Amino acid sequence: MKNLTVINHPLVQHNLTRLRDARTQPQEFRRLLNEIAALMTYEATRSFAVKKNFVRTPMEKTTGAQLEKEIVLVPILRAGLGMLDGILEMIPHARVGFLGLKRDEKTLAAHFYQKSLPKNLTRCEVILIDPMLATGGSAVAAIDFLREQGAKSIRLVSLVAAPEGIARVRKSHKTLPIFTAAIDRQLNKVGYILPGLGDAGDRLFGT
Repeated sequence: MKNLTVINHPLVQHNLTRLRDARTQPQEFRRLLNEIAALMTYEATRSFAVKKNFVRTPMEKTTGAQLEKEIVLVPILRAGLGMLDGILEMIPHARVGFLGLKRDEKTLAAHFYQKSLPKNLTRCEVILIDPMLATGGSAVAAIDFLREQGAKSIRLVSLVAAPEGIARVRKSHKTLPIFTAAIDRQLNKVGYILPGLGDAGDRLFGT
């Protein structure tokens, strides 16, 4: 599928398998999630534009490269926090915003409870972080809001995605780049990914 990248790197897949394991405890879950987020960052940022930059080494002047746009990371709370530190290790100069969304367990509709974003998103590369792309409701609501705030370049980084979630994002945002470590089989009746890895937020924080 166009603009959909499944990151099959061996280290990503190794860590994902350990994250799926029901025996993995919160401390180990947090560590693995940070590691896999850092690894996924390389692929998710591969197409970022750069411009020439002149620097002077200890020996002489030379030409290098510099990112054209500022980067903004936007995790969807709470599970998105588990990937934030790993991505920040790779992009320490990035600014960070937060979007809090809670899913209604009956209707599966997503509702905002927090919105906190940096200014001037128009000139930035925005990475939306949502570990579980399940129904797609939270992702679409977040993308819509980012667009309303002026964001033009957005990409979604998701650890595990369901076909239903991908389809819903595609219906509203046909060309938005999606990066994931796995496309799982389906959703169950209450909107959880199968085989998935359970509730990422609960497993992350031990709740």
